[in-house]
Amino acid sequence: MILEERALKHRPASATRSVPAAPPLVRALRWHLAAYGHAPDGRLFFVPGHGDKPVSKWTYNNAWRRTRAAALTAAQQRTPLAARPYDLRHAAVSLWLNAGVPATQVAEWAGHSVHVLLKVYAKCIEGQEGTARRRIGDALGLDDDEGPAL
Repeated sequence: MILEERALKHRPASATRSVPAAPPLVRALRWHLAAYGHAPDGRLFFVPGHGDKPVSKWTYNNAWRRTRAAALTAAQQRTPLAARPYDLRHAAVSLWLNAGVPATQVAEWAGHSVHVLLKVYAKCIEGQEGTARRRIGDALGLDDDEGPAL
């Protein structure tokens, strides 16, 4: 099997970006680093003793199938929910947007332009109208009962 060695889309190989992670994930990753270390190039998951090769796609997919089966109900497993590990990225970006994180910040964390972010994720944003109206009312210095009637 040949693994493609390339940088992120249209970015230099040395490019990095900070992305927020929930404390439980940070704890799990720190435990993993303490227990297993990392490859010389910084990868967390590798095959030690075999030239520190990347973990194969088959291994990732097998682990994902087992994890998905353990974490989801039978009904959820029959849906496309978290069908691929990459779906977690989409879930995180959607969560950030629905939590009210500004699109400019989410785009930076996701490595997108705001244009691309909104083109892909605008349909995922829901339930923010009340909050938006309150923010406009607050910005205008209005009482709650005087908020904007949009």
